[in-house]
Amino acid sequence: MSAIIELDHINKFFGQGASRVHILKDISLSVEDGDFVAIIGQSGSGKSTLMNIIGCLDIQTSGTCRIAGADTTHLSANQLADLRNRYIGFIFQRYNLLPNLSAEENAALPAVYAGVSGKERSAHARLLLNDLGLGDKLKNLPTELSGGQQQRVSIARALMNGGQIILADEPTGALDSKSGENVMQLLKELNDRGHTVVVVTHDHGVAAHANRVIEIRDGMVIADQRNRDMEQKPAFSKPQTGKRRFFANKIDQFRESFRMSTQAILSHKMRSLLTMLGIIIGIASVVSVVALGNGSQQKIIADINSMGSNTIDIMRGTGRGDRRANSIRTLTVADAEILGRQTYIAAVTPNTSSTADLVFGNTTVTANLNGVGERYLEVKAQEIAQGRYFTRSDVRATAAVAVIDHNTYSKLFNPGENALGEIIIFRQKPLRIIGVLKKQERSFGPGADTLNVYAPYTTVMRRITGAKFITSITVKVDDNVLPLMAEKKLTELLEARHKKRDFFTINTDSIRQTVESTTGTMKLLISGIAVISLVVGGIGVMNIMLVSVTERTREIGVRMAVGARQGNIMEQFLIEAVLICVVGGILGIAISLLIGRLFTLITTSFPMVYSGGIMAVALVCSSAIGIIFGFIPAKNAAKLNPIEALARE
Repeated sequence: MSAIIELDHINKFFGQGASRVHILKDISLSVEDGDFVAIIGQSGSGKSTLMNIIGCLDIQTSGTCRIAGADTTHLSANQLADLRNRYIGFIFQRYNLLPNLSAEENAALPAVYAGVSGKERSAHARLLLNDLGLGDKLKNLPTELSGGQQQRVSIARALMNGGQIILADEPTGALDSKSGENVMQLLKELNDRGHTVVVVTHDHGVAAHANRVIEIRDGMVIADQRNRDMEQKPAFSKPQTGKRRFFANKIDQFRESFRMSTQAILSHKMRSLLTMLGIIIGIASVVSVVALGNGSQQKIIADINSMGSNTIDIMRGTGRGDRRANSIRTLTVADAEILGRQTYIAAVTPNTSSTADLVFGNTTVTANLNGVGERYLEVKAQEIAQGRYFTRSDVRATAAVAVIDHNTYSKLFNPGENALGEIIIFRQKPLRIIGVLKKQERSFGPGADTLNVYAPYTTVMRRITGAKFITSITVKVDDNVLPLMAEKKLTELLEARHKKRDFFTINTDSIRQTVESTTGTMKLLISGIAVISLVVGGIGVMNIMLVSVTERTREIGVRMAVGARQGNIMEQFLIEAVLICVVGGILGIAISLLIGRLFTLITTSFPMVYSGGIMAVALVCSSAIGIIFGFIPAKNAAKLNPIEALARE
């Protein structure tokens, strides 16, 4: 028979300097394939340390350890995990079953890290548990099983990947005598099937079941006795599993990690919810702020457009607030007519205005009389509700006609009353109403209470005010021309006509760009503040994950013992962190949408406008926070020493 375990001059030290302790002292032994060996010794003798070295959970300080021909001395943590997964099955004194997994899931755990498909490992786990008399306990959690039943589940787990070498650490220590006897009988049956069984115990009664007993005292082998010769046994047969591609293995392991992460989160619902709180607040704040900014921006832009889309106002003076503007008399109707003939101008209207009392019957109100051209409605994007607008013929004939806005109509007439044909008096001059404008809802521009009457500029200048000059010109830029380019050209044209710059322009496109820039800056600023809460939430996630790693140290040790690589451990904890953050992000978006509903109930001025892109970015950000702040806890978990992890209470 060939040796499956070979130890050559093994020494193990713990500690440094003066506190350094020599645990194992020059141990050399070998265990043949298919043997049943008991390692016996009192507490502190070094037998558990020896078992950890044989089980590839620990590395000797010096000497050589070969498992199935592989020298473990210079293997990495992942290579040792692979070796454990392929050859070694552990049976622990305290069972070390994961509390959130059923008996079937606990038994199948090593196969997850071996890349066996879910269907195959479930079928094999059920077969093993049936053989061990647990066919009716497949879905039971460890807390629903007796001690003997839990130990049998741990035996099934040890056999899941074949378990050519079975390492049993005080397998009967936590059981009553009958259950302990049953477990030893199971180990004897496994040995009869070709498994190599190594039992570590301090009980001579347990050791009596073995073919060979090795006694250790103070780190040295003091006795090596064979109780009975090895019987001829069938060659060990490793369970056959279908070959799977690397990518399929990774997807399956990711799926299992995701499921286990979900179980871990659901097992601590309140803590998980509190951990998500910072993420929820941050995401809800960012999405709500952007939605509020989008809504207000759209409202302001709509108000600007209601004053005229792509329009440029040409005003007297050098700029807003110029005290000498009223004394400038250089803007003329001729200027407007010349601008109207330019290819980059779609429409133009000269403007003149006067404010005075408006009389209708027994009602007197203060109103603005606006002298404008026949294309004013086109320039200002307004529409007629009743009647008609004045024509070019009305302008040429200085017709005494007027169009009133909705505010004026509401002041002078009852709802539904016909205003057409009625005569109004402005500065003792009669004007016949030929049209009423549609109501405009806007918060930008003239106040909501301003009364405006529109008449041909010729009528206002020649019949009412006697003015020789107009106060402003409004042009609508052709849709195929950039407003800034049109503004530059008309400025050059008027400067050439006036021989100087005695006017200034107000470009609605510039106003729109300013509004968009300002609201964008405000959104960025407030979003930046909201992002701080996301970072705070991320720190909270990191703290809770660090606590989770501490709480689940023993679980991590068990996973490592059954073959989990460092990447598997890291993946699981990263998935947990990302899941917490993503769920928090989704809840934050839901709360933001609820805020939007409440906002529409509180005010009708404008709605909060949500963007699917921003929501997607928010979820990506929450995922990134989970990865960034979950990395350190996940790395700490992956770097744990399996021996220390298994020893943690």
